[in-house]
Amino acid sequence: MSSDSSQPESKKLKLTPPTMTSFIAVDAKSHFPIQNLPYGIFSREGGAKCIGVAIGDQILSLGDIHTAGLFSGFDSSCFLESTLNTFMGAGKPVWSAARARITELLSAGCADLRDNAELRAKAIVPMSSAAMHLPASIGDYTDFYSSREHATNVGTMFRGKDNALQPNWLHLPVGYHGRSSSVVVSGTPIRRPAGQLQLDANDPKQGSKHAPCRLLDFELEMGVFVGSRNEMGQPIKMEDADNHIFGYVLMNDWSARDIQKWEYVPLGPFGAKNFGTTISPWVVVPDALEPFFGKTSAGVQEPKPLDYLVDPNYGSYDIKLEVLIKGEDHQDYHTISRSNYKNMYWNARQQLVHHTVTGCNMEPGDLFGSGTISGSTDDSLGSMLELSWKGSREVTFPDKTVRKFLKDGDSVNIKGYCEGDGYCIGFGDCEGKALPANPM
Repeated sequence: MSSDSSQPESKKLKLTPPTMTSFIAVDAKSHFPIQNLPYGIFSREGGAKCIGVAIGDQILSLGDIHTAGLFSGFDSSCFLESTLNTFMGAGKPVWSAARARITELLSAGCADLRDNAELRAKAIVPMSSAAMHLPASIGDYTDFYSSREHATNVGTMFRGKDNALQPNWLHLPVGYHGRSSSVVVSGTPIRRPAGQLQLDANDPKQGSKHAPCRLLDFELEMGVFVGSRNEMGQPIKMEDADNHIFGYVLMNDWSARDIQKWEYVPLGPFGAKNFGTTISPWVVVPDALEPFFGKTSAGVQEPKPLDYLVDPNYGSYDIKLEVLIKGEDHQDYHTISRSNYKNMYWNARQQLVHHTVTGCNMEPGDLFGSGTISGSTDDSLGSMLELSWKGSREVTFPDKTVRKFLKDGDSVNIKGYCEGDGYCIGFGDCEGKALPANPM
């Protein structure tokens, strides 16, 4: 576990003690102990969408807690809504007040909910009987390119080792605006896209053909949900960035590498990225992650960023990440990569600050991705493009079948967790299955 000795006292005071327990039984291996309490949107069978918090293998319905009058000190009517947007936009004082009260209500020593059998029966829902939905109405989605290891690998493949990083990469968080309408929750299948594929890489003048993507890929990422808005024309300052970051999810930014190769010059990704992005359903808040804050794989940034991008508390979270694939003819998932969110050169605060430096206005529920998170070893690469090194090598499964890119019927699942002292903070599944392309 990363030490929190570098954290300001104001943050330390918000941390849930690692010894605290809930009156709801939580398995030691659960991703959702009382120290986590992520937010999500769920529905009971045949019911409406509700806001909930995960605790063990149960969901606490916050709308029912509001109706019972167990919240005070802030307007909890936002918990009657079907998305988290209003709560996200309410700001950090409200987030902190809500988290403190939810923690109290679920703690072993509080009788308010524990001893109210009627309310417990209504407000506590087994995860096994609930369906999960997108946490928010996502107005805008931006994807970054901020793992130095990943950017170096991709640059080496296409430009050579001596010119791996573009001249701007060490000076700003590179990003592009994605498509929010095709962001989907874990469990939603993704159809293989069709688009324009180059006929001959050695002779671009031959043009292209319309065909299904042949080089379907995943990208191992973390996603960040924006909370409080900033006014148009008013950039977010580094010292205020934490007040605008609501929480984190796992992300798979599916990619069509062959479509991307033909289309990306000069304006970057378009159809190769807009067909599907999968996120995990539970949003883990920064207060749950603070004990795991530490150095990035870069350690320090050199050259020093421009003043607006200098983060006095530069670092990232020690979130262990894993990518698993299961072929349609396989019974079990097989782990093909293990990475970590600390393999980031530009962190979430810097990404958000740079996003708004021009005066771009962010809204509650906006989402931005970290970019592919790769480590420095062959078993920590965050995409098939890297694992197969542009198709020059194979990824082998236990049954000796191989992959260079994803096949129809392959399911991809991303998992992530922070390892604490006797507990872990996790995100649940980020899963999707690749369906065949539509008939041409």
